[in-house]
Amino acid sequence: MSLEINQPVPDFELPDLDGNLHRLSDYRGKIVIVNFWSCECPHSERTDKAMMAMLVQWRGDVEMLSIAANRSENAAALRIAADARRLPTVLHDAQCVVADLFEAQTTPHVFVIDRDGTLRYRGSVDDMTFRKRTPTRFFLDEAVESLVEGRLPPLTESPAYGCAIVREV
Repeated sequence: MSLEINQPVPDFELPDLDGNLHRLSDYRGKIVIVNFWSCECPHSERTDKAMMAMLVQWRGDVEMLSIAANRSENAAALRIAADARRLPTVLHDAQCVVADLFEAQTTPHVFVIDRDGTLRYRGSVDDMTFRKRTPTRFFLDEAVESLVEGRLPPLTESPAYGCAIVREV
């Protein structure tokens, strides 16, 4: 089953780094950023800084669920990076079940879900690529700002850019 833009996202459940379970449905009523994340990927580290700054400006309207789905990353490394980057919620997708549900390919690979649980954006955080080293457009910010203001995002999809999710060890 493929997730489609403007369609409801199926509920999922994953543990955080302390073992507490989180369900997507727990966040209904808020805009949710599902951020496929890596403690080792430099692109995740770069975009974490920008996303944390964005979260501060949205003050509680928006929740970010960073999902660690690399089979090659252990719990200790995830904890160290999550704490250092001050990420609010890191979930561990040890079997890549949610990564497969979202068809996530890279870290970062972000998905924006509106207050009603509908997928409104998927792709990259910004327009950085291998050839373009400095981003000039922040797709994630545009998508979330539109939803905060009660509008649909002007751009609903962009190619994800980052490190490949490691599904086999």
